[in-house]
Amino acid sequence: MSFKTTLMAATLLTAFSAPVSAESVNIGVPSWTGAQAVANVLGAIVEMRMGGTVDYIPGNNATIFQAMDQGKGDIDVHPDVWLPNQQSFTQKYVDEAKTVTLSSNPYEGNQGFCVSKDFGQANNITDIADLGRPDVAALMDSDGNGKGEMWIGAPGWASANVNEVKTRDYGLLDFIEPIRAEESVKTARIKDSIAKGEGYAFYCYKPHAVWFMFDVEMLSEPTFDEAKYNMIQPSDDADWYEKSSVATKDALKNVQIAWSNSLEGRSPAIAEFFANFALTADDVSGLAFEISSNGRDAAEVAKEWVEANTDRVDAMLGL
Repeated sequence: MSFKTTLMAATLLTAFSAPVSAESVNIGVPSWTGAQAVANVLGAIVEMRMGGTVDYIPGNNATIFQAMDQGKGDIDVHPDVWLPNQQSFTQKYVDEAKTVTLSSNPYEGNQGFCVSKDFGQANNITDIADLGRPDVAALMDSDGNGKGEMWIGAPGWASANVNEVKTRDYGLLDFIEPIRAEESVKTARIKDSIAKGEGYAFYCYKPHAVWFMFDVEMLSEPTFDEAKYNMIQPSDDADWYEKSSVATKDALKNVQIAWSNSLEGRSPAIAEFFANFALTADDVSGLAFEISSNGRDAAEVAKEWVEANTDRVDAMLGL
């Protein structure tokens, strides 16, 4: 056998004996706990049941959608798309650009504003309008600036933009200061306000760990009226705040995952799994509670969920 023939044979042997590269995915991870929980369940299934590799990439809604649109694999999936909150993104990338696919298996979300049950009962606070009472606002003023603080969401959240408009259109700005901060700040403030018997109001939503962590209640708002809900997001118009008008409760939400269409060409089995992926609101609340309240690692909690729900995971994988 000649040297050239031997070299070719060795090259072919190496090529055929080399392991087939596993499918891989980069999962976007927004800041809220529910999204972190779903992201880690997605990753756990890919790793534990599909033998794939996963990287978790922190990012806000805009960053994740832009990366999915570019289709280079920097971020392949958004784990927790709330609609219509993030409709400006889905309209741009799912409906118009057609570079992103939205799951057809949503769970239901509900959002509003909450106070602790003790604070609400002690001061007859049941409706969002009650936060505009001077006596209530004074009880919520922890920094002495004459206005009560209300957490409206984290920086980068579409819902925080909605809540900022609502605070204005509900006529609360003379009494309430809308605060944007990371969710961990809100959680610590709830705990502190309850311990000290102070007043505090905050944006709240279901599913979420807060319902397991504290005794809180959601305030009533005017029934959802599409005619009174005109929300323009900053991604659509720089004058979004001035042009928006929201004086009604949000409609119930559909929450699902979204992924880059380019994933099908790079990791088709993962893309097929994403199309079948489904969780319930109770699933997400339970996962978020373990992470937020019990301080457990999100990856560990997700792996336990996968092991405890083999039948459901099998169905998602088409087994």
